[in-house]
Parts: sequence; structure tokens; C-alpha cells
Amino acid sequence: MRYLPKSPAERDQMLAEIGASSIDDLFAIIPAEYRLTRDLDVPRQQAESEIIAYFRAAAEKNATGYASFLGAGAYRHYRPVIIDSLVQRGEFLTSYTPYQAEITQGTLQAIFEFQTMIAELTGMDVANASMYDGSTGAAEAVLMAMRVTGRYKAVTARTVHPEYREVLATYLEHRDLPVEEVGYDAGTGRLNLDALEAAVTEETAAVLVQSPNFFGAIEDIPAIAAIAHAKGALLVVSITEAVSLGVVRPPVEADIVSMEAQSFGVALSYGGPYCGVIAAKEQFLRQMPGRLVGQTVDGAGNRGFVLTLSTREQHIRREKATSNICTNQALVALMATVFLTVYGKEGIRELAEHNLAKAAYAAETLALQPGVKLLFQGAPRFHEFVLQTGEAPSVWAKRLLDEKIVGGLDLSRWYPELGNATLWCATEVVTREQIDAAAKVLAAGLVEA
Repeated sequence: MRYLPKSPAERDQMLAEIGASSIDDLFAIIPAEYRLTRDLDVPRQQAESEIIAYFRAAAEKNATGYASFLGAGAYRHYRPVIIDSLVQRGEFLTSYTPYQAEITQGTLQAIFEFQTMIAELTGMDVANASMYDGSTGAAEAVLMAMRVTGRYKAVTARTVHPEYREVLATYLEHRDLPVEEVGYDAGTGRLNLDALEAAVTEETAAVLVQSPNFFGAIEDIPAIAAIAHAKGALLVVSITEAVSLGVVRPPVEADIVSMEAQSFGVALSYGGPYCGVIAAKEQFLRQMPGRLVGQTVDGAGNRGFVLTLSTREQHIRREKATSNICTNQALVALMATVFLTVYGKEGIRELAEHNLAKAAYAAETLALQPGVKLLFQGAPRFHEFVLQTGEAPSVWAKRLLDEKIVGGLDLSRWYPELGNATLWCATEVVTREQIDAAAKVLAAGLVEA
């Protein structure tokens, strides 16, 4: 079948058949101001050598060689080279959803191992693979709690990542499901437990908290769980920094854990794709979104893997689905699986301790500078901390950039009550020399807050 006329006569005949006098008649429904009346401004074709030169020039514009103290849900960690060597193999890189267990045992086993590792890390019974990222995982976890409890109200901590809370609000906007936010203690940066107890009622389905929270403080999960469970609500704990589980006690009191696994060998990549995950107690298994891979044996008794549970709308009746998530982050989950395998139990613990020590040195060193104050010192924290400065962040940030240093994240957008406050992060890739250099630049021109 031909789709394009070969001559003007054929074109006119086709137009006549559909009752149009010209090609322009086909676009009459588009307002004239939105129609392009000139040729497309398409650059000429380029040779391969010219294309390579173009991308090399573009790459030089990237901030290579800069020290960065940014965190806030996306963390710079060292990525072992073996990760890309394995995930770029065609068997993994180009594979589709493992519906046919007979030909996708490798992918299914990788997902199974990922689920097992996540369950062990979080202290939960079962984990899925996987959600889009940590923010959608947190929102899906709250919806999961609503299905389990049959209640339709949620309470969230203001110490949960602001963008995670925004995603949750988007999920619930047209469902008429109310969410109440609870503030934090000014001295510790932790969730205010008295305010939480007042907010949780017999109508609350879920309490959503983050630990380490957005300020880097580690929340009192047992106390929060007691408050939630006393009113029959489920506790959802969101973890944005997976490496913290190397030293931070897993939130075993939680009913559901939502985690962003980006820190496990996934590059920053301008914000994605990342690897969200939901882990939960076994009794909530059938309300988990996404898919679960299970282990079995074949007719000959050999170990094998299958898709055990798939409750998304593509697999079962739409009204019975737990979620309409349509993409599985299995390739990104494989990166995390390789990372965890390379590091192992002791390696993850040592990595977390390295991060803990590096941030402690950074917080102490930066807070010694004139005009700099370390906030929320009354609670244990992982590798993030909040500084308050006499100068506006935009002022000293320019000085830092001149020295190839990216400073902390300005918090005024989400927490204006903190004044000139910024969130800083120090992982294992930040050196002592870079911390000392940042302190020196901060000190230049700062006044008492």
C-alpha cells in the first residue's frame, strides 16, 4: 500500500476524495498563530568526525572537577566499574519484561536477589522490584496503607523530602484524600512527637516519615510507630539515602518501607532514572504495587525463578490493580544488585561509617567559621546537616563556585522560617582538602548570624 502520492495529480485526487481543496485544509482546526509557515530551521547534516567534535565541546561545559556538597535525595557515591560492564550486556540491557520464565531466568534471578537484599537491609519480610523512584514509592506506600486499613486520611512529617510530599499531593489531588503535615522540633530537626500524637486519629490510614530525614537527622522510629499503631494506623518509613542502612538501625517497627536505591551504584544522571522500592511485612503482600519474583523448582527439582505476583493494571483487571505503574526499573535495580554484591555486608557498613565520619568532620569544620551556625545538633544524623549563615546563600555560593565548589542546597524555598539555611552533604567522594577549602571560602566575608 502507498501512503504518499507520487505526483501532484495523485495528491489532488486524494484531496478530492476526502473533500479537501488543499493540504492546508487538513490543518484548519489549528489556530493560525500556532501554524509554522516557514521551512524548518534544521542544521545541515554532519560527518561523524564533526558530531564527535560537537559532543566533546559540549562535554567540556559540564562541571567536571568540581567538589559538590549537594545531597537532598540524590547522592554522589563511587560506582565500581563492574556495574556498567554487567548491566550493558545485551541479555540485560535489551531484555523485555520477563513474562516467559523459560528464557529469562537471568533477569528473574537478578530481581529475586535484589528483593532479598532489600528485605534484609530494611528488616522487612518482602520487597518488590521496583517503583519509579523514591518519591513515587512513598506515594504508592501511602495508597497501599489506605487499601490495607480501609481508611483514607494520611499524616506526613514536614521533615519528609519536600518533593516527595509534592508527589504525594499530586497522587491524592483528585482522590479527595486529605493529608495533614506535622512540623519538626526546632532543637533537633526531628518530627514533633506531641504534634504527631495530636494529629493521628482513628481515621488515619498512614503516618509517613523519613529517616534519616530531609535535615539529615535520624528519627525516633520506635516512638513514632507506637503513636501510629495506638490508633490503628500503619507506619510508612521513607529512606532517601540507602547507604545509611549500613550503620543506622533498620526501621523494623515500620509496616511499610519505601526506599530510593540510587545510592547503590546508580549515577546521578540529571535526576533519573532511579530505583524506588517498597518493602513490607508479609501480611501486606497482596496490596504491594509492582511485581514480585519468587523462587521455585522445576519438574526435575532444579532451582528456578518466576513472576510470582504482578498486581499492576496491565496484568489483572483494572479495578483490582494495586497501581497503574507501567515501567519496571529492573535494569536500574540490577545496578543496585551488583553494587551490593561487590561491597557485601561488611563493605556497606564500612562505606556508611566513612560517610558518617566525613560528614562529622565537614559539619564541625564549616561550623567553626565566623557567622556559620550548625542547626539541629540535638539529634543523631547521618551524612547531611543544616548550616545557617550570616550572608545569604546566593552570596557565598558565588565565591564557592569561583573555586570550583558547589555548596549546600538553599532551604528557603521549603523552610523560609530557617532564614539563610542550607543543607550540606558529605559522602565518601568528598575529600578532606575540599572540605577545608570550602570552609576557607565560607569564612571570607561572613559576618555573625
